Amino acid sequence: MSKSPNRNLPTHLYAQIKDILFERVQNGEWQPGTLIPTETELCELYNVSRITVRRALGELVREGYLERISGRGTFVTQPRVNQPLRQLTSFTEDMQRRGQRPNGKVLDFRVIPANSELADKLNIAKNDLVILLSRLRLANNEPMAVESSYLPQQYFAGIENENFEGQSLYKLLRDKFGVVLTRAIQNISAAACPKREATLLSIPNKSPVLRIFRTTFDESERVIEYVESFYRGDKYVFQAELMVEA
Repeated sequence: MSKSPNRNLPTHLYAQIKDILFERVQNGEWQPGTLIPTETELCELYNVSRITVRRALGELVREGYLERISGRGTFVTQPRVNQPLRQLTSFTEDMQRRGQRPNGKVLDFRVIPANSELADKLNIAKNDLVILLSRLRLANNEPMAVESSYLPQQYFAGIENENFEGQSLYKLLRDKFGVVLTRAIQNISAAACPKREATLLSIPNKSPVLRIFRTTFDESERVIEYVESFYRGDKYVFQAELMVEA
């Protein structure tokens, strides 16, 4: 039996309804993909107004626990991926640790001359050759990110013969080329998703996404990779542990 709001509490009714619905998601009563009751049904179930229910649902949608699909209703979303910021891992390794099946679709794979900006980011000379590997990253066949990696070709002769559809780039660099990545500098910002990437990610144009820029270094402090990525804002949470300085 679902809990009911308590009108004697000082907490707003919409907040109580939000907590009740959230608990049904968290305790597994409503599984990911479940079509939840309509606003009218929730109003009758909890004896509250449509405005109260709509506000509670709106907050759960904004926080990523529910999603509205036009003409179909409101559904429970798949859990977001919680990505710690203190550890450098590949997308493949990260998904495997979470029990999800990683995959990738290669969008672009070619060798290009470095322009001034790219040369600066990779610490190479302008017009030096760079490997561009752009992929759509998937977890359980669901699009999660569009990722474009740039690597100095001088370190990776023959890499153009590799198949990256289901292979971890970082594992390949370690196992085949002996390159051990040790650290990265990463910048994350909120952005409105461009049309091309939105189409690839199966989200509406200009949906909120996390835009990530990362520069990765090896044991010798060589710049090995520069990455530009768009991650779905409704699927990812980046987590950082902050410590107070002594």
